[in-house]
Amino acid sequence: MPHYFYLARCSDNSLYSGTCVNLEEREALHNAGKGAKYTRAKGPVTFIYHEEFETLSEARKREAEVKKWSKQQKEELLI
Repeated sequence: MPHYFYLARCSDNSLYSGTCVNLEEREALHNAGKGAKYTRAKGPVTFIYHEEFETLSEARKREAEVKKWSKQQKEELLI
């Protein structure tokens, strides 16, 4: 089963990063107010980027790496 690292754009134009196993379900959870506390306050969100990994550990390592980046660096990832 693949695991994903994703970036979501919030309604205030901020970016949220996370991991999941099903992108559509996770986006729906965020938008239903059942996701992360951050996205509950800044929803709705739209998933705008993702990377696929074989393991959850790999996806979380990528998430930790990208979370350290500036917003500009994250935006450049989208190009």
